[in-house]
Amino acid sequence: MNEGSPTLTLNGSTATLTLRRPSLRNSLTDEDLNTLLGHFETINQNADIRVAVLRADTAGQKQPVFSAGYHVGGFDQAPMAPLFFEKIPEALERLRPVTLCALNGSVYGGATDLVLACDFTVAQRGLSWRMPACALGLHYYPSGLRRYVSRMGLQASKRAFLLGQSLAFEDLEPLGLFEALVDADNFEAALTQTLQTLNSMAPLALSMTKKSLNEIAAGLYNEPALKARARQSVLSQDFTEGRNAFAARRAPQFTGT
Repeated sequence: MNEGSPTLTLNGSTATLTLRRPSLRNSLTDEDLNTLLGHFETINQNADIRVAVLRADTAGQKQPVFSAGYHVGGFDQAPMAPLFFEKIPEALERLRPVTLCALNGSVYGGATDLVLACDFTVAQRGLSWRMPACALGLHYYPSGLRRYVSRMGLQASKRAFLLGQSLAFEDLEPLGLFEALVDADNFEAALTQTLQTLNSMAPLALSMTKKSLNEIAAGLYNEPALKARARQSVLSQDFTEGRNAFAARRAPQFTGT
């Protein structure tokens, strides 16, 4: 695969976003960030997409790096770049489909927030996670801090930010960050299994429930909105199909309606 901006590929109900600058440890330029925002919009507009996978090309790297975060050279041209970067994990977190991060390399800086913005993560053993913001003199942007505390807890977030420690994936596993943490040989199989499970769910209920859970986690509990989504699902063809399939002991054929 040639290096360049992230690509978007569609395969049935699955969209795959791939970071493609392995020689730069998949650090993200302004061009890459704008490309990702465009891909997110394309995904949101395609109702057939049920799951979006975020992965990285690590070909040729001595030690696999999923992403080293924002390309540091960009800070010189745009000192406010970290505030622009915030838009990308925010948009990723709000994607309509469920998101799955294929974390096959170590991850640093702002890229850690991309991982946290995904709904699920399948990770590879023997790799590490580091947030060097304070070591660079940077107070991180608000939504990133919220995701860290929400997903990792306060003390682990302090270790990541205030101590700037390199954290082994194995040490992060008890925090519940990973759907699976597996050896390299089993990585693709674990990813495929999780992807198949997500694609087997009723897409309308899946996307609405994801949205409701994220709103509740962000302190945006809106009971009328949640009840409206519940009513919509009860009246959906998917719910009828789900009940019929359960009664007939067969796999449901959901249409997202």
